[in-house]
Parts: sequence; C-alpha cells; structure tokens
Amino acid sequence: MAARRILVLGAGVVGVTTAYKLAAAGHEVAVIESENRAAMLTSFANAGLLAPAQGYAWASPSAPGLMLRSLWRGDQAIKLRPRASWRQWRWMLRFLRECTATRHTKNSAVTTSLCQFSQLHMNRITRETGVTYDSRDGGLMYIYRSAEGLASADRKAAMLRSQGIRLELMSSDDMVARDPGLAGLAAHAAGALYAPGDESGDAHLFTNALVEKAEEMGVAFHFGTRITRLVRRGDALIRVETDKGDFTADDYVLCAGVHSPDLVRHLGIDLPIWPVRGYSMTVPITDAAAAPRIGGVDYENLMAYCPMGDRLRVTATAEIAGYDRGFTEADFAPLLEKARPMFGHCADFSNPKYWVGLRPMTPHGAPIVSRSPVGNLWLNVGHGHLGWTMSGGCAAIIADLIDGRAPNFDVKGLQYDFT
Repeated sequence: MAARRILVLGAGVVGVTTAYKLAAAGHEVAVIESENRAAMLTSFANAGLLAPAQGYAWASPSAPGLMLRSLWRGDQAIKLRPRASWRQWRWMLRFLRECTATRHTKNSAVTTSLCQFSQLHMNRITRETGVTYDSRDGGLMYIYRSAEGLASADRKAAMLRSQGIRLELMSSDDMVARDPGLAGLAAHAAGALYAPGDESGDAHLFTNALVEKAEEMGVAFHFGTRITRLVRRGDALIRVETDKGDFTADDYVLCAGVHSPDLVRHLGIDLPIWPVRGYSMTVPITDAAAAPRIGGVDYENLMAYCPMGDRLRVTATAEIAGYDRGFTEADFAPLLEKARPMFGHCADFSNPKYWVGLRPMTPHGAPIVSRSPVGNLWLNVGHGHLGWTMSGGCAAIIADLIDGRAPNFDVKGLQYDFT
C-alpha cells in the first residue's frame, strides 16, 4: 500500500507504539498530545507488569459482590464509588451484563490471547530499537497467603494454561528459592503461581525512549497541543482542530485513553469506556541484595509490586469512580500499611512518590482496535489495566488494518459495535 499521512491522537504507551509501528510500515506519521511529553497520564507510573498471565477480564461472577461490599468495606479488589453520572451507571450496567461465568471465560480468552500476541510484538520492538526501560524478564510471582486461595487460583489457571501460558504451582519454599527477596513472606504465604513468561519494566521510560526512536524515523510529535474538535465531512474526518491550529491527514488513529469517548461522541461514536482509578507508590530501594528480583502480585493484600532499577513500584486498587485524579496522603495509608511490612527491610518508605492514574476500561475488558463508523478514523482504545501489556500487539493490528492486510490475530473480539 502507498504511504499515507497518519495522525495519531495521544502519546501514551498505546499511541507511541502505534506511531512507531505505522512509521515502520513506511507511513508519514504525526502525533498530537496535550501533555508536554509522552506517557504522563495512565502510562506514567503504572504497575509495570507485562503480564499475559493476568489476562483475566475483571467482569466475573464475583465482581458484583465485590462492588456491593465496597460501599461499606475498603478491602475489596473492585471498589464502587457512585457518581451522579448517567454515563457511569450505563457503563456499570454493561459491566454487570458481562459478569456471567460464560462471558467471563469468553472475554478472558480474548484478552489473554491478545496479551500473548502483544508480548511478541513488544519484544520485537525492543530488539529493533534497543530501548532500555528497567526491564526484567525473569517472570512474575503471584502470591497467595491461604492454601484455599492458592488452590482456587490454580484451578482457575486451567483456562490460562489451555491458552499456552506457563504457570507453575509453588510452595512458599519454592517461591523463596526462585526469588530470595521474598524470604520475609515465607512464613506468611501458602505459595504462589509463578509465570516464567511474564515480564516487567517502566512504561514511562519505555514510551519516551521509543519517542526518540520514532523521531529518528521521521515521526513528528506535537506536545502541549490540546484537541478541541474532530471535524467530519460525510463519511470522513477532514481535520483535527487544536489550540495550536488545525491538523490534517489521510487517516487518523484515536489513542486518547479515558478521554477518547469525549473526543468522538459528537461524531455519533459511542465508546463504552469509563475511568477506573489506580493508586501507585514509588520508593527507592536501599538494599538491592534483599529486594525482590522480579515483580508480582500479593493477592491477599490486593497489591502489585515491581522492582524498577533502583526503585520499587507498589500499586493497588480498582476504583470505579470518575475522572478526578486528585488525592491526599491519607488515600495511600492502606497501601503504605500493606507495603511497608513486606518491603520495609529493603526500601525507604519515608518519602514515597504518590500517583493516581485512570485506566480506560471497557465493560468486557478487551480494547477496541477497529475501524470506526467514520471511514478514515481508527480506534485503538479501552486497554484498561493491561495497556502496557497489550500496546505492541494492538499497534501491529492497527498498522495491518490501515494497510489493508488481515492481522495475524483474530480481531473479532476487538471490533467496535456499530449497532
């Protein structure tokens, strides 16, 4: 296909990987981003886990109960914070429809397959560019404090294993033998599921390093540029209006995270995306020899952790609230209370760097990677808590679709619903 002029809307990890893949395919690519550099919102301080073994859809038979109990309890994996917003309630109704066992299995199969496909492309991008981002490829550890929880997780993992994901059942001693940095947990954990194929890294570092490589390939990044309106004529988008002037292209790719629905609603495009808040804390590692070697999730405490160079990232919470990213130190007290006993021997928690991000969640958990009803506008949105993991594969799918090629992935579960 002849080279086309393509404008990518958004420079998070999804937007930048999309721009890179399109440039590698020979297109003339530009990127618009409202922030002053790449990956400053959802991709800034996420959990850091590149985790196909965590490809489960969040909408499950247990989710409605978690949401209900969260109204009076603060220890639930999914927290509901109702707002006076019909869009939130409409999204929640869609989410609840996906919470049957049949739909959970179907949706999880889609997201897990996409995560595996994306991992191949992420590794390819790393090989092609040589970018560094505090990456670790020694797998991830999924820890369970109770024997019942571990046994239940092992049974549930049958679906992942059927998809070709390796998961090894480990006792607490096996867990510590694999990662001596977890020695302090040996007496408090029943064991873990170890995913040797999972990885980790700093999405913010990766994205900005990839920006430099993309610029060397001719991609033009326009930071500090706020989109005010997408203008349509007939079946095509004809320009993007911004506070820095108008931009035109042959094709447009929407990668604007939680802000994507607002940008296209006036075009008649209804994106079922709602922000889900996550809390992140980053602290310096003071004793590298005693720190965890690899990242993972402590399911008893509903907390993910990830060593990143000389830092430790700790994250928690899925809060169905709204677009507010504000926080106080008190909001992080529960996370600090859980993290300090686990890692206080190897990290300094006296002055944590706090951050709140908004995950762009669809009700079914899979992103929308598809042509839109506007012929030259493409959608790469709604990656939820797996945007870092899914970004490489979704970028490859968009590049194939724009070039008129059939992607090397079944996109049936990723298409925009035109009905």
